[in-house]
Amino acid sequence: MIGSGIFVSPTGLLVRTGSVGMSLIIWIACGLLSLLGALAYAELGTMNTSSGAEYAYFMDAYGPLPAFLFSWVSTLVLKPSQMAIICLSFAKYAVEAFVTECDPPVTVVKLVGVLAILIILFINCYSVNLATSVMNVFTAAKLIAVMVVVVGGLYKLMQGNTQNLENMFEGTTYSIGNIATAFYTGLWAYDGWNNLNYVTEEIKNPSKNLPRSIVIAIPLVTICYVLMNISYLAVMSPVEMTESEAVAVTFGNRLLGFMAWLMPLSVTISTFGSAHGTLFAAGRLCFAASREGHLLNILSYVHIRRMTPAPGLIFHSLIAIAMVLSGTIDSLIDFFSFTAWIFYGGAMLALIVMRFTRPNFPRPYKVPIIIPFIVLGISLYLIVAPIIDTPQIEYLYATFFILAGFIFYIPFVYYGFTTTTMEKFTVFCQLLFEVAPTQSIYE
Repeated sequence: MIGSGIFVSPTGLLVRTGSVGMSLIIWIACGLLSLLGALAYAELGTMNTSSGAEYAYFMDAYGPLPAFLFSWVSTLVLKPSQMAIICLSFAKYAVEAFVTECDPPVTVVKLVGVLAILIILFINCYSVNLATSVMNVFTAAKLIAVMVVVVGGLYKLMQGNTQNLENMFEGTTYSIGNIATAFYTGLWAYDGWNNLNYVTEEIKNPSKNLPRSIVIAIPLVTICYVLMNISYLAVMSPVEMTESEAVAVTFGNRLLGFMAWLMPLSVTISTFGSAHGTLFAAGRLCFAASREGHLLNILSYVHIRRMTPAPGLIFHSLIAIAMVLSGTIDSLIDFFSFTAWIFYGGAMLALIVMRFTRPNFPRPYKVPIIIPFIVLGISLYLIVAPIIDTPQIEYLYATFFILAGFIFYIPFVYYGFTTTTMEKFTVFCQLLFEVAPTQSIYE
């Protein structure tokens, strides 16, 4: 979860809320919403332990068409754009450590972003154990980075630098559209709360470990984020925060002196770990959707020796590279958040539907029914409010892209249309990547 968001989002969230007090409330509310959403996902994940998260739940609750639309949008847009945003943030901070007199060259930033994707792809294709070990190491490293910011901020507060925390609600914006887009910015920092649901097949004892990890991780992240924002404000004024493109770097320059290079390094560690987790989950979504015949067959194959879903990982990485080369961070975040919350709301509705359509289905973990209703209501608000208040072309693109899935579903999935060219392509990729269907490996 802790990736580029906490180092990128504080500026945008402060701009959209207009005050320190409201921005802190939104940070806490985003954490609470993520916790409620993740607890509801824990019930879905322990009901259906197949990898694929929303894809598997939509198949159970609604049938193949909504499940296909999710896999269509998520595979081609959501997961690659998420990875592209994180890797662009990684590259920006990594290059900034070596450039002091001017802005980092755009071409260099993009090339470093592409290099990061290729390294992460190699790790995930090489070994599941290596991938999880790298994730554990980077998680520990980024928590140390968070601690540096928090301890530094507390030190400044103890020195009496509390002037930026006075009159906290002065200038607050109460526009429904601004509050919703402020939630987009904050929720981007929390995104990843549902990543474990993409790999439930690979979790030991998911009925216990899935809810346990959620209850430990999300409150911990929420506390870290609130303390980090307070730490930023102990060193910078709200105006300086809104003008800074990289609040963590500004924080480091003000507080750490000759050790200021630690902040860009900390951000690169954090974003690299987050991008790694994103690809780890995305490859499993491809695998699950392709296994049901909703994507190219080759995407459901795994490496014959390493047991990693290499084709799905490579497919996602290629799209993410294209987005890194053509997009910017700001142009991707709102588009990602709007589209993602359509499907998060759909997952909450799926849980509610299955309480009535599958009342006796085994549920090792069960949430109070009010929780999915609350998250569904907030999802609807986050989808509708920005359209009403400040419509943007990105929202229209997202809607059209979802609807475009129907064009591909009818011939290729519903009627199962295929060509000899596609069959030859599958065989070629099998030989090239040394992959095979999972059934043949287990046999």
